[in-house]
Amino acid sequence: MTEFLLYLGLFATSMAAGSFLPLPSEAAFVALVVASDLAFWGLLLTATVGNVAGSAINWLLGLGASRFEGRKWFPVSGESLAKARGWYHRYGRWSLLMSWVPIIGDPLTVAAGLMREPLWSFLLIVSVAKFVRYAVLAGVVLNVA
Repeated sequence: MTEFLLYLGLFATSMAAGSFLPLPSEAAFVALVVASDLAFWGLLLTATVGNVAGSAINWLLGLGASRFEGRKWFPVSGESLAKARGWYHRYGRWSLLMSWVPIIGDPLTVAAGLMREPLWSFLLIVSVAKFVRYAVLAGVVLNVA
């Protein structure tokens, strides 16, 4: 039961951190990698799936916000949105590889929803980015410890 709760806590922390909530999922992940007997691959996959789920929430928020474009109170003008769409369709999909970066990663995932990035490509690219981030972090920590 304790193992389940640790995995659940890591998943919840990673999911919240993947959304706009400023939680340190890396700290929880590193603490469990270093100090627990939990399976490394289980921790890596749990943190990755949780973080991707949080990013998917951001994507959904962006997708939902897109239906309000054109309204007077919408924070982005039609002209600016058209420019952003042009930029995103040229470079945006691959910018999701930076979705793991603090401060810029969350807005990128919202923008992907706003720009109507297909869910399958969003999940694929963001999953790779988040997985590599946690794997590198674990590699650094395990080589230092």
